[in-house]
Amino acid sequence: MDPKAKKLALFEEAMQRVYGPYPTDVPDSASWQPPSNPGAGGHRGRYLWTDAFGVVNFITLSREKSGAHAEQLYLGLARRLADTVHSVLGRTRDGTARLPGATDEEPLKGGLRIGKIDADGPDGDGQYHHYLTLWMFALNRLALATGEARWNDLAVQLARAIHPHFMTRRGGGDTMVWKISTDMRRVLVSSKGNLDDVDGLVMFTLLQDTADLFHKRDNTTTTTTAAPPLGTEIEHYRRIMATHPKSLSGDPLDLGMSLWISHLDRRAEWSRALSSSGLAIARERFLPAASSPVAAGRWRQQYRLAFREFGACMGIECYVPDEANPLRKGVEAVLDAWEGRVLDGTADDDLRPINLVMYAAALEPGAFRDGYVSLEVPD
Repeated sequence: MDPKAKKLALFEEAMQRVYGPYPTDVPDSASWQPPSNPGAGGHRGRYLWTDAFGVVNFITLSREKSGAHAEQLYLGLARRLADTVHSVLGRTRDGTARLPGATDEEPLKGGLRIGKIDADGPDGDGQYHHYLTLWMFALNRLALATGEARWNDLAVQLARAIHPHFMTRRGGGDTMVWKISTDMRRVLVSSKGNLDDVDGLVMFTLLQDTADLFHKRDNTTTTTTAAPPLGTEIEHYRRIMATHPKSLSGDPLDLGMSLWISHLDRRAEWSRALSSSGLAIARERFLPAASSPVAAGRWRQQYRLAFREFGACMGIECYVPDEANPLRKGVEAVLDAWEGRVLDGTADDDLRPINLVMYAAALEPGAFRDGYVSLEVPD
């Protein structure tokens, strides 16, 4: 089996371990329901971060798999997963009502729960800004892959709804909070996430640009322009970024997500600075350490978290497109070190779903890459 085919087979196996059994040989996904036990490993089987990767990975499979029905099938699976996330994490934990502020017409106006197993406590449920912006990205990719504007419209709806609840003022300036309650009425963690303002700026701009593209596509006979849906929020993020310089901790996931978000806006000054720091950490610290073999036995793996290393690998792959680059060779060594440990379940059982979906994305970032999916718009 050639290397690309092997990666794709491992990718699909990882996805089947989380979302299977799902059909692979029929065009219709209507018979499939995303599993709830353990599913994505969260409350009622849904966990927002894991399922965001799931949606994007299904979009990748729709392009990478051969066969007459592959695109229809995998995009259908992505749609069904997105709808299921909205029906579970967009509702109260008992499932009896939509989150406060949401309606049948605007189902994401109340935000989306994280999907934590516990309702309360230090690791209890709530809403994370960086999970929400990742979900916005998944909906945006789904819109571009299917040509259906409604997915991007839902992402814009979510963006508008959650933005003011994560904003605050401290020390005389604008800043953000990291975690809020499921009803968006209380701050649960008042510190700011390192990349939250960058995530907001890039994702909200992406949603606005995509809304403009759909408006242009669907209004080819008029000269009207769409009103900027998120202009005020985007400027708010810019103000926060101006007073919150970025630095990386060396944590592999922080490294990976910084390179990934930077590759979506390579020309920006903040992006060049952040990626320069990230590439140096990847070269000098992460790859030399992470390419060592993964020891058997949980007690010997406790200092290595698979999903965090896979996040770093995906970010490096997105930022460095040249497969001959030494950094890409280093990524291959990390993936080789983990091969078998993830699929056989010996690496962190409780984290298995998130490990698997991020392993798949590290094998083939696909739709996480800028330009992988796009919308055809007449000139």
